[in-house]
Amino acid sequence: MSAALHNDSFLRACLRQPTPHTPVWLMRQAGRYLPEYNATRARAGNSFMALATSPQYATEVTLQPLERYPLDAAILFSDILTVPDAMGLGLSFGQGEGPRFARPVRDEAAVAALQVPDLDRLRYVFDAVAAIRKALAGKVPLIGFSGSPWTLASYMVEGAGSDDYRRIKTMLYARPDLLHRILAVNAAAVTAYLNAQIQAGAQAVMVFDSWGGVLADGAFQRFSLDYTRQVVAGLQREHEGARVPVIVFTKGGGPWLDEIAACGADVVGLDWTVNLGAARARVGHRVALQGNLDPAVLFAPPDVVAREARAVLDSFGPPQRADGAHGGWDGHVFNLGHGISQHTPPEQVAALVQAVHAHSRSQRNPR
Repeated sequence: MSAALHNDSFLRACLRQPTPHTPVWLMRQAGRYLPEYNATRARAGNSFMALATSPQYATEVTLQPLERYPLDAAILFSDILTVPDAMGLGLSFGQGEGPRFARPVRDEAAVAALQVPDLDRLRYVFDAVAAIRKALAGKVPLIGFSGSPWTLASYMVEGAGSDDYRRIKTMLYARPDLLHRILAVNAAAVTAYLNAQIQAGAQAVMVFDSWGGVLADGAFQRFSLDYTRQVVAGLQREHEGARVPVIVFTKGGGPWLDEIAACGADVVGLDWTVNLGAARARVGHRVALQGNLDPAVLFAPPDVVAREARAVLDSFGPPQRADGAHGGWDGHVFNLGHGISQHTPPEQVAALVQAVHAHSRSQRNPR
């Protein structure tokens, strides 16, 4: 039996239940801005994949930010591209470079050969989830994650990051049949992958649609959201007698907020281009919201960081009980609008977390 949670504010906010403060965690909270992470990475031969594929190292770096800051959730240390790597595409990270695939998927033969990977090839991820849950000992919940079918397909076709998305968009318009085949395989794989993380102990899961915002209206719905919806519909929503919240985050997804909110997820993540108060008014009590401080704020002095954090909380406003038969609250999980920069001074994160907790408590208990 797993240890009881000492701090369940993150899960409660995801499920639109009352919380004593607004919970906060940060995308990429375990990473290069922390000197202890860099020290661990050096011990692993300065290799990202050596860290990510070792349950021992993955546990160590997942816990590092929680030892520094009173964050309200841990997120598995891994990468969104583990699934296509398990499909045999040959993932690598060059020194100072982003991810790259040795065998991108660009022609009919490669698309036809694509299949849902054997989950045993991802055993290291599930072992890491189990090890992290044990090490957390109920301190805070653990979030598992995956890239969305569209975002994975983008990397798989481009072979790496892209400035113009030329290859994937060419396939989208010229050979949509090929792209739909890739997306169908990806959706099945992501669903199985996230369910295995839940079985291993992840208490919430997040789908990162990092490249969804590069699509045209209409294309976003057909090639991204429809497949994210398939994933969400196939996820296990209860484990160990507890509800498992699902978060969907589309960077640049503000124009489609209402449609994303209807995809079946419990929480919709927002980037910093979206007004949080206006988003709250649009989604009402259908979903909780996550976000959405500009990560660049963390380069400013601590008093500015605190001021901007309070502004995000004020934009959302104090939590309110929903009207209607379902009851509940409108929940908010504080986060950045994208991943934390590797150049962020660690002390600014301390100022951020302190400001979020203090100001959100004052919102709930005004003098």
